[in-house]
Amino acid sequence: MLPLTHKDSRSFGSRIKEKIFGWKRLIFADKNSRNLFLFLLLNLFFAFVELTYGVWTNSLGLISDSFHMFFDCTGLVAGLVASVITKWRANDRFSYGYVRAEVLAGFVNALFLLFIAFFIMFEAVERAIEPPEVKHERLFIVSVLGLLVNLVGIYAFQHGHGHSHGGGHGHSHSHGGHGHSHNHNHSHDDHRDHIDMELDQSASSGNSQIMKGVFLHILADTLGSVGVIISAVLMQMFGWMIADPICSMFIATLIAISVLSLIKESVLVLMQRQPAALDHVLPQCYNKVTQLAGVYSVQEPHFWTLCSDVYVGCLKLEVARTVDPKYVVAHTQMIFQAAGVRQLTVQLDYAPM
Repeated sequence: MLPLTHKDSRSFGSRIKEKIFGWKRLIFADKNSRNLFLFLLLNLFFAFVELTYGVWTNSLGLISDSFHMFFDCTGLVAGLVASVITKWRANDRFSYGYVRAEVLAGFVNALFLLFIAFFIMFEAVERAIEPPEVKHERLFIVSVLGLLVNLVGIYAFQHGHGHSHGGGHGHSHSHGGHGHSHNHNHSHDDHRDHIDMELDQSASSGNSQIMKGVFLHILADTLGSVGVIISAVLMQMFGWMIADPICSMFIATLIAISVLSLIKESVLVLMQRQPAALDHVLPQCYNKVTQLAGVYSVQEPHFWTLCSDVYVGCLKLEVARTVDPKYVVAHTQMIFQAAGVRQLTVQLDYAPM
């Protein structure tokens, strides 16, 4: 193997530098990813502070909260990576792009958090049986600082848990008869650019799964900090050393509760469940479509969540041979677009004479 020349190593270093600056531009171009990055730095720094003080004071509550913050950092990193990956353009092999990275990142991070919750609970039960001596006088200041850090996070992500961006621009394919001939009014590249634009808008949405997960973790962290403060006060005033493991149980429970909804949501997306938000809307849409002139029935409907707030569907319509296919496809598209389905594939099957 030939050694790298000075020119080769220089070009390799420049490529790495360009890659880093490219990621930096993508991160700081979006408000959510920028907030994620800045809060990651703050969270990581204070996690080390909490861990150091937890070991110094022999406080499992503080140590467990620091581990929770470390795992929150993995969630923030996953969110940053996902926010960048979701902006990669769609290609022939990944025709929908890379937006599912968001779901995978949320699912994996939730599993890790669930594991650490069980670990903290196990350690807390052991300490509850034999409460150790805790240097509670050193605990209060760090706990209050941890609460302030988490309040900063809640302020930064206060819009990350509840802003929905439904609707969007629809897309349909018209299939004539059983031959499934396509009726496209734009090129393949135009369609791909159109998909990229839609998914970029969703990726930057405050309602993304990553943003929900981050908000839930920070909220659990905040309540955990409150629990540590309460345990420090109880130990200071009453000498209740058992308050520390009880606080740890409280934190472990909060971690588990915060990730269960994220696990459930990501599993449902990965299992291709019909979007829950459309459960009561789709039957109304089917009814409206069957009322279109020349449409007899809706057959084989399939709807799924591509990523947060992006619903994709396909269905088959049995229609009369005299029907205007452009009319049926356009109106079907409008009906489902109003319900929040961004991309729709429609197949027309002509009924026998």
